Amino acid sequence: MLALTSPALAVDVPSGQPVELQEVLVDNLGTETWLRFRFIAPRIAREWGEIGFADAEPDMVHLCETLALPYIAEYGLKGEVIVISLADRATEFGVADPDATQFFEAYRPVDNTCIWEGL
Repeated sequence: MLALTSPALAVDVPSGQPVELQEVLVDNLGTETWLRFRFIAPRIAREWGEIGFADAEPDMVHLCETLALPYIAEYGLKGEVIVISLADRATEFGVADPDATQFFEAYRPVDNTCIWEGL
């Protein structure tokens, strides 16, 4: 797995919640390359959060189309699947954190748009 680090980047999303890019990971799974865009979204916290999955879902599509696709083009990345994840706090990829709230969606990049995979 390759981690592409970048300084924290705040992003505007439809729900209006604050969202910050934590990291981008390139992950080879079998014959496919998955590009994982991991965001911190504190307002999804399960104990006191104001944003549920239904409100965050349009945010994830928006992040895929307005941030992930241009990022992929800018850095010349290739991948069959884009995963957008939101977490209420910074987490380490692949390490269980039972206190963290996390939402995930997967998309196929097709003709400069993100097609929901429904994994």
